[in-house]
Amino acid sequence: MSDADRPSLDRRRFVGASLAAGAAALLPRSAHATPAVTAAPAVPVAPPIASADDELFERSIAELGAMMQRGALTSRALTQRYLVRIARMDKNGPAVNAVIELNPDALAIADARDAERKAGKVRGPLHGIPVLVKDNVDSADAMRTTAGSLALATTTPSRDAFIIERLREAGAVLLGKTNLSEWANYRSTRSTSGWTGRGGLTRNPYVLDRNTSGSSSGTGAAIAADFATVGIGTETDGSIISPSSLNGLVGVKPTVGLWSRSGIIPISASQDTAGPMARTVADAAALLGALTGVDARDAATAASRGKTADYVKALDAGALKGARIGVARNLAGFHPDVDAAFNSAIAAMRDAGAVLVDPANLTTVGKFDDAEGTVLDYEFKAGLNAYLAGRGASSPVATLAELIDWNEREKAREMPWFGQEIFLRAQRCGPLTDKKYHDARAKCLKLARTEGIDALMKKHRLDAIVAPSNQPAWTTDLLNGDHFTGGNTSFAAVAGYPSVTVPMGLVHELPVGLSFIGGAWQEARLLGYAFAFEQATKARRAPKFLPTLG
Repeated sequence: MSDADRPSLDRRRFVGASLAAGAAALLPRSAHATPAVTAAPAVPVAPPIASADDELFERSIAELGAMMQRGALTSRALTQRYLVRIARMDKNGPAVNAVIELNPDALAIADARDAERKAGKVRGPLHGIPVLVKDNVDSADAMRTTAGSLALATTTPSRDAFIIERLREAGAVLLGKTNLSEWANYRSTRSTSGWTGRGGLTRNPYVLDRNTSGSSSGTGAAIAADFATVGIGTETDGSIISPSSLNGLVGVKPTVGLWSRSGIIPISASQDTAGPMARTVADAAALLGALTGVDARDAATAASRGKTADYVKALDAGALKGARIGVARNLAGFHPDVDAAFNSAIAAMRDAGAVLVDPANLTTVGKFDDAEGTVLDYEFKAGLNAYLAGRGASSPVATLAELIDWNEREKAREMPWFGQEIFLRAQRCGPLTDKKYHDARAKCLKLARTEGIDALMKKHRLDAIVAPSNQPAWTTDLLNGDHFTGGNTSFAAVAGYPSVTVPMGLVHELPVGLSFIGGAWQEARLLGYAFAFEQATKARRAPKFLPTLG
């Protein structure tokens, strides 16, 4: 879930030799050495790598792949470079605190990919590319998967999530796990995004006392800080789009079923999906295409058969020419500076040849919030019970009820700032056969899909809908929680439709994003529009790690 979800879910909720020495200092001896693994072992303080002196700074997948192909770079050297940067900047220096655990096998994986490339085997564009993954995606290796909770810090999954299987098959280097908003921000109505009992607080690399949003907080901050080439987040409602936009990234929330959810700690069977978080549209497109596939463990993926595409080939700087774009004005208006950036974005799209239908308002705004909350509570209880049961006998908790009790016993560590009101609310839900659940889900589909996105796009013959992705990042406040004032994520999330956010500028050094929203399986089209906008505006700026504003 995100800190950017719906208003009536109690609040809008919404992750050389010197190189070798640095990497060796950072990598843990074993991820199983202690029962509660923290974000990374301590290393000697060193100055951060400066972008002007670093030829690999913010390089894209295509650039890095070309360098490796011509022998100017190895996957080992690239992996070491990221490990040193994490050592210098994640726990030291600006102390972004985005990485919750590193993969002790990362350099060995990189060596294996280098050996394959030398032997003439290149698996694809991700071959040898280091990737960071949110800590709610199972990996059957030396790392844990915990959703940021200490309750799961002593056990490991027995099997990779399907998307991790696909990531390995694509030749990527699984570099580590990122911090998040604990339990994907579905524990408390008063939570602070980017905080977990296991990992502590992640900071926004643009302005360090500002929030990262969530729940994919660590992935957002880590990729913005250039701790890996690309990253993976998850979303139920806003958890990719919101932290991507607040951290100056491109984020893709796919159609539900394009990426498998098996092996991902769940909230909602009807809304959950993982997706790419990257610094460029091209990188997001490459990662998106690599991890699609029908998975027998996730029935939703059957609908994706025949609907995937080569998303990189869909990128066209002229894609906006002639495209009919609806401007959802009633999803804006929450901050004057964001409105100004939005108007500039609309002008840029018009200059690029888009046909703007302005306004094109979604008439069902706010009408399905309570129904969505009911659906998520029911599905969370059912899904989490099934997931925890599959963690095996070594897990200290096997049900939501046991997790609630564990949190109460360990409240000094697990609940120092906020409680578990959502857990308690979900535990009171009955089975998924309840009429209350089915009525709520039907209402969601009617208002988000049929009378929402579908109706608007049909009425105006739209190719996509645009809206601002987010407000500027708020000051983090562990005591009072998040201060969310605006965003657009619920329509695409509840409908199960795709959404792509792309940077549209800075507001007082804080990134704001533009969202392209469309119908089911329209990722290629949306990525094309996002790419055209990105190329026309070049709006993204790298973070400066400012301590505060002003």
